[in-house]
This record gives sequence, structure tokens and C-alpha cells, in this order.
Amino acid sequence: MYWRICGVRLDGNRPGLWRRLGATNHAWQTTSAANLAGGAGDSILKSMRYILLLRGINVGGKNKVSMKDLKTSLEDLGYQHVVTYINSGNVIFNTDDELVTIKDNITTILGRFPFTIKHVILTKDEYLDEVSNLPEWWHQTLARKDVLFYTDGVDSEYIKERIGQMPLHDEIVHFGKKAVFWGKYTEKEFLRTSYHKLLMKEKFYPLITIRNGRTFDALGKMLG
Repeated sequence: MYWRICGVRLDGNRPGLWRRLGATNHAWQTTSAANLAGGAGDSILKSMRYILLLRGINVGGKNKVSMKDLKTSLEDLGYQHVVTYINSGNVIFNTDDELVTIKDNITTILGRFPFTIKHVILTKDEYLDEVSNLPEWWHQTLARKDVLFYTDGVDSEYIKERIGQMPLHDEIVHFGKKAVFWGKYTEKEFLRTSYHKLLMKEKFYPLITIRNGRTFDALGKMLG
């Protein structure tokens, strides 16, 4: 008889914990049940939930990335509960790896593509903190709402400064810790907004990854 706990297989007939070492050879390693009880399984039971957001993929038939293949690549690393959402590069997963290891693994996977993929990795708590601190206007009916996530290594203070200098027309901005939230009140005035007229001209534009309000809210519900 077998049970699975956070991607780990427990053998009811043998006093051992079986843990997957790698998807390439599907090898398994045993650790005594006593070690599990004594704390060896703590990191497994306390695995953290993360979200990976990719920039500029699967747009207009360019920079194609299969979400199915990306999911498999993460599962091959031993990551658990891997879920993708739509085709714009949103992946949620669990792991007990250190963040530096996660970043190295993701960089290796994305490095296999013949084009650069900027991205950001957030913990569940970091994402939900943004959800918890949304301004009142985010919950109102606006023509458009977008979230500009800072990708890894970007100078977020510079981005805030540049956006803060833009003249706002029929639009509103909220600066979160990990992203900029940008609302546009009416569709009629959208073409006159700084979001439409100025944002794409900024040097930092290739260093942010954007999700519309519906996608942001949906991912928050998936994480929550």
C-alpha cells in the first residue's frame, strides 16, 4: 500500500520514505521512517508555493513556449502540484528548494530556448500580499486594469520614478511591492493615456511582464 504526501511516496509495507531523485531515471531513495518523524521530512511537509511569470511568450505566433512541456520540466525537477494558467506563461508549483536553487533551475530550463525569456518568481505570500493591499479603485468597474510585474534583477525604484513622472489622463496608478497596478477608466479615452502613449517607449518596458486584471485576480484565487 502506498501514500503520497507532497510528492513523496510512503510504503506502508516497508518502514521507509521513498523520495524521487530525478525524472530522468526515476530513481528512488529511502530514508528511515524514524528520520522522518525526527524532522527529516520537515522540509517536505513545509514545501512552499511559488508562482513563475514569464514575459513575452506565445504572442502573435512568436517566442513559442509549450506550457505542457514547461510543466513537465518542472515536474522532472521534483516540483509538486505544478499548475499552468492560460498560455501567457503563468506557472504555480510547490518545492522545498531554496530560492537560489529555484532561480538557477528556472534559468537553466528557460536557457534552452533560442530567445531570452525575462521572468519573475514570487512566493505565494508575496503575491497574496499584493492582493491584500490593492487600492479601492481596483475593485471598481474600469475599462482596463493591468499589472506590471518587475522581472528579476530590475531596478523597481527607477521604474516607479519614471511612471511617477508621467502625466495621467483618465487613468490611475498604484505602486505595489512587486508590481505596478494601472487602471484606465474609460475605453473612449484610452488612446490618450500615458499607458498607451508612453509606456512602450520606456527603456524599462522589456524588463516588465504584464498581466491584465482578470488574469491577476484568477492567479490570486488559485494561490489562495
